Amino acid sequence: MPPELATQSGFEALNQRAGSPFDALNQRVVACERCPRLRAYCAEVARKRRRAYRDETYWGRPVPSFGDPAARVLLLGLAPGAHGSNRTGRPFTGDGSGDFLYPALYEAGFASQPAARSRDDGMQLRDVLITSVGRCAPPDNKPTPAELANCASWLDEEIALLTRLPLQALLGAIWLYQRTLSPALPAVFGSACGCRFSPTCSHYAAEALRRER
Repeated sequence: MPPELATQSGFEALNQRAGSPFDALNQRVVACERCPRLRAYCAEVARKRRRAYRDETYWGRPVPSFGDPAARVLLLGLAPGAHGSNRTGRPFTGDGSGDFLYPALYEAGFASQPAARSRDDGMQLRDVLITSVGRCAPPDNKPTPAELANCASWLDEEIALLTRLPLQALLGAIWLYQRTLSPALPAVFGSACGCRFSPTCSHYAAEALRRER
């Protein structure tokens, strides 16, 4: 029996502006079937569900970007969490990483509220777009190089649409590999001290966001 998945609705809520080019791009992302291993894993997680979320309907698909199509800041993570974004359908929503990131965005003036629980919680972002290198939750949080390469074109298309983008904060040590896959990525400001081409954690990303704001 196939898993019950959330409907493919709400792209305007994810991208906040009706008719945004991100709407069409995100629909293509959600429909992606390039990586059979990841698609099977996401669907299996959505079918079994974690006990704490057994009454919820998991998203169970590739996770699209979220935020302001006119963003000046891009936040880039590795991949959705199996019971976080793969459940909620929105980046950094529904798990511990979002419990840190969204309050920091709120404090810096980029988010409309500090708590992120679901893609229908009314969250709005200003001047920020959140996305990830991989769009499907991988087993053990470890996508393969080939799977990341399959996703690279999505990020290239997003960056091409972000015409006001001077700052990018890449969350985690995956950023250097992704720069190899996506030449469209410009120089990264990696930490609060201003050093360039350095992996950044959420703490340093938040500091960089405060300075940019």
